[in-house]
Amino acid sequence: MSVCLWAGKQSGMTQKTILITGCSSGIGLDAARGLKAAGWRVFASCRQQVDCDRLVSEGFDAPRIDYADPDSVVNGLADVLEATGGTLDALFNNGAYACPGAVEDLPIGALRAIFEVNVFGYHELTRLVIPVMRAQGHGRIINNSSVLGFVGLRWRGAYVATKFALEGLTDVLRVEMADTPIKVILIEPGPVTSKIRQNAIPHFEKWFDWENSARKEQYIELRERLYTDSGPDTFELPASAVTKKLLHAVTSKRPKPRYYVTFPTYLMGFARRILPTRLLDALILRV
Repeated sequence: MSVCLWAGKQSGMTQKTILITGCSSGIGLDAARGLKAAGWRVFASCRQQVDCDRLVSEGFDAPRIDYADPDSVVNGLADVLEATGGTLDALFNNGAYACPGAVEDLPIGALRAIFEVNVFGYHELTRLVIPVMRAQGHGRIINNSSVLGFVGLRWRGAYVATKFALEGLTDVLRVEMADTPIKVILIEPGPVTSKIRQNAIPHFEKWFDWENSARKEQYIELRERLYTDSGPDTFELPASAVTKKLLHAVTSKRPKPRYYVTFPTYLMGFARRILPTRLLDALILRV
């Protein structure tokens, strides 16, 4: 077993088990702590070994899983299944990143890279988990999407594309799994306290030649937002708001297909259903 797994008590084998990705901070970290407090055995995975080690010191099982590293996905899940005796009650696909910039300036390499993590990594881990859940006769797969999984905002084209794709895959998987005891669920947060903005800076710097863009003046404003900590966004909620919905998703006998989190998600969900496209665009342009 990997050294990043904590050797829990044997009594823990009877606990409900969940694998959560992206637990170094934000939504994943709060979810790991919240599920652990609720009595679950939590496998809190992170992309970097240093973060796994930190979580081990908190008493978590912490396999290293990096969606961009297929071997880590396979090996990390193998560590989890070795620790549980081959079962897993729930999977929360959460780890993701943003790559802000205008779509007209978005290099194809940047789009490939973000899809590798935000979509393909989720898909690969999910495919590996499904046979386990089929064999045990139950399971929950929860994918963390976003309000940007059903509406698109400026400067977020790469991230929006991955979340739209994730929503489509998840919706079809949910329908296809209707004849099995496996429940497939989406969580769709809006503004939630996390490090996604700070973590997006290296990707912006790597991929966008903003100084030579036709939108150079607009990029100045975008850079100010990226590099300046201006406090919480309007309607921003703590990560615990997502954990609350996750707890319902994994414990309810009849979980919802999707869970909205934050007022903007409810607002945009309503607006998308009732507004014609031009009016919805006008609303989005005001955000």
